[in-house]
Amino acid sequence: MIDPGLYSPTTIVWKIHSDPSMVVGGIRALLQQALHPVAMAGVAAHSNFRDDAWGRLQRTGDYVTTITFGEVAEANNFASRVRSIHSKLGLDNPHHLLWVHMAMVDSFLDTAVRSGLDLSDIEKDLYISQMRTFAELVGIPSADVPISLQELRDYFKEIRPELSASDDAKRAALFLSIPPMPKMVRFATPAAPAWATLATLAASSLPAWARTLYGWPNLPGAQIATSIALKATRATLSLIPSAIIEPPVFKNACIRWNLEASA
Repeated sequence: MIDPGLYSPTTIVWKIHSDPSMVVGGIRALLQQALHPVAMAGVAAHSNFRDDAWGRLQRTGDYVTTITFGEVAEANNFASRVRSIHSKLGLDNPHHLLWVHMAMVDSFLDTAVRSGLDLSDIEKDLYISQMRTFAELVGIPSADVPISLQELRDYFKEIRPELSASDDAKRAALFLSIPPMPKMVRFATPAAPAWATLATLAASSLPAWARTLYGWPNLPGAQIATSIALKATRATLSLIPSAIIEPPVFKNACIRWNLEASA
């Protein structure tokens, strides 16, 4: 009997999280999450985010892919480990966890749409609603989680007064832009310039209010240029062989569902 996992290939969550736009969306999510100074202070005080921004991105990616594509037991076990870590480090305040969740949802959805993934308004609402499972798994009360595009917009309006670009947020943004790399990788491969391009695009795709908090300019026409660049980046990433970029948990999910791994 097939273990369906928490999400099937027919869900909007599967559709978005298997899209190449997630490469940029993941970086943007960390930049956006860092704008809550209290939540960011907790992360900075209890983790090595300052020195391992790349590792944080990788761990976030592992979490998202496991919850989305893993078997039910895999997803629940991973979520249990995350809750345990949050509890031990005192990072389990539901209010701050909700901010991290909503910044992630907003980043993934907005980046996917602007990158050219065709989604109707109903599908956008479905994605936000289906992502409630992610929130519940880390201990956020279900009733507190926005489940539509309008509720998401209302949430960001309400929480805006709490947000600012703290020194920790600015340091995180710097490390995300120029992550530590082995010298061989930095100077003998195109990894550094490629990463810098993706990080710059992620920063450019942030909402205007978020860029203002970071002190970055919002130039006329910049968002149109960003959307064009996002579409071009998604098209380029789509050309990379699936064997290189698709994580094992996704490949295993495709096997479970009798799907082509590149689908």
